Amino acid sequence: MVPALRKQYNEHFTKEKYDAFIKDLSNIFPDQLEFRIAETPIYIPTSFTQKMLNACESIIDVITTPAYQKQSERAIPDHLKVPNEDAHPHFIAFDFGICQNEKGELEPQLIEMQGFPTLFTWQVLLPEMHEKHFGKPDNYSIYLNEFNRESYTDLLRKIIVAEAKPENVILLEIFPEQQKTRVDFFATEQFLGIKTVCLTKLIQEGKDLFYMRDGQKTKVERIYNRLIFDDLFQQPKEVQEKGRIFQQELNVTWVPHPNWFYRLSKYTLPFIDHPYVPETKFLNTVTTLPADLENYVVKPLFSFAGQGVIIDVTKEQMEQIPDPENWILQRKVQYANVIETPDEPAKAEIRLFYFWEPGAPRPIATCNLARLSKGKMVGVRYNKDKEWVGGTFSLFEQ
Repeated sequence: MVPALRKQYNEHFTKEKYDAFIKDLSNIFPDQLEFRIAETPIYIPTSFTQKMLNACESIIDVITTPAYQKQSERAIPDHLKVPNEDAHPHFIAFDFGICQNEKGELEPQLIEMQGFPTLFTWQVLLPEMHEKHFGKPDNYSIYLNEFNRESYTDLLRKIIVAEAKPENVILLEIFPEQQKTRVDFFATEQFLGIKTVCLTKLIQEGKDLFYMRDGQKTKVERIYNRLIFDDLFQQPKEVQEKGRIFQQELNVTWVPHPNWFYRLSKYTLPFIDHPYVPETKFLNTVTTLPADLENYVVKPLFSFAGQGVIIDVTKEQMEQIPDPENWILQRKVQYANVIETPDEPAKAEIRLFYFWEPGAPRPIATCNLARLSKGKMVGVRYNKDKEWVGGTFSLFEQ
């Protein structure tokens, strides 16, 4: 992305420095880092950053309209609707692929978006440890809009903890000790002082929820929700039964409210018309299949981590989908082999974090994570036995 910085970084990279970096990184929360960390960050020039932000702001223009609020009601499955929904999401994550257009120019293309948290606190620690071992260009930062470590974590605390005491706020997951992203739960506990609680450990008394903290039954006032219903429905019946609390009237505040997981998702893409958002249609609205079907991908609306995606689409596969209203047909984007590495170049995705401060008219871009890939799909599970792939971060030119 920035040739001079890429050349300099690669020339000074050594396996010994990388191994020392990973050792120190792994020791922050021993035995909790379960996904691969890439060997390099991504350097993003201002012009490319502005293209991503322009797309995000255009999407926010759409999703903040009353019309979209009404249209997106259908995005929430009836049996999963949660009471007391907020007027807007607390968080939005926008995933952009670094792509090549028909002229061979690099441009962002939106792959997905979600009204749901991601690795917000881990992405503070990862770049700091990387800088300790590899340094960082002076005029580059992981943050956007002049945020820094202090202001970023202050805003995160303001949204998640708000006026409550940290002991009355929990991070909710299903079997958190089994989650591949659990290192972020530990980082969240460190930054915010809140505890991670498994759904099965909640105690319900009428409309109130409690959990055991240091041997004391403690009231839950706010829930930083990291639980995804797809994951819940893969659990035994007795665990799923505990999930019924989501559909009940409770004396808790959800952060973010679970309905926004569905309102802001792949479901949103067909409503967006922007040069950096690939053409997307609900499958049930497609009357004639494109002649160049090989240039499209089919995705289920309600899944995560790339599960269920059909990359090499055939007419026969399309006809076998029983619920086309729950799928989208999206034009493929051409990922650029943009990150030079010692062997083959890597593709990249950048996830921008948007936080919605209480009382603010719009959310604001704050920070990021990134992923490098050499496989058909971006994601740790699709890049086994490869190097210079995995989780990383972008450094934006300031």
